[in-house]
Formats: sequence, structure tokens, C-alpha cells
Amino acid sequence: MPVIIDILAMLVNVVVMLVIIQFIIGLLFAFNVINPSNDFLHQIYRSINALLDPVLAPIRRILPSTGAIDFSPLVLIIVLQIVLRVLIYGTYGA
Repeated sequence: MPVIIDILAMLVNVVVMLVIIQFIIGLLFAFNVINPSNDFLHQIYRSINALLDPVLAPIRRILPSTGAIDFSPLVLIIVLQIVLRVLIYGTYGA
């Protein structure tokens, strides 16, 4: 069982890293630091969006609309961390 928890922890870390990378690239595009027509970064951004949208879409439907600010990545990170902590605590104990 500890091996499964370790694998899940690695997957959670990968998802958190992808969310952070998506956020940073989105900011760089939004503030025109990097030209949105940059094919390489645009392809990376679209690939990360394709991976994360199935997970973020249900969260976006539940959260109220806040205008231009999207809190769904933050909610995803918090929920993943809580689930991971519960699994670790349930497996290893206090």
C-alpha cells in the first residue's frame, strides 16, 4: 500500500507542476512578455490545457463566476493536497 501512496504522491506533484506551468505561460501570454504567436510555447500551452481541462472543467462548473480570475487551478491543487494528506494519514497513521 505505501508504494501506491508514493505513486499517487508523484502524480499529484506532476499535476501541480503542470498547473503552475500553465499559469506562468498564461501570464506571459497575457502580459505580452512572450508573443502568443510563438509556436513552441503555444503548443506546450495547448497540450497542458488539453491534459488539465477534463479535470478543471467540473471545478469551473461548480465555482461561481468571478470574472477574469479563474480559481479552479487553486481549488484543484488544494483538493489534491487534502486527498493526498488523508491517504498518507490513513496509511501511515499519526
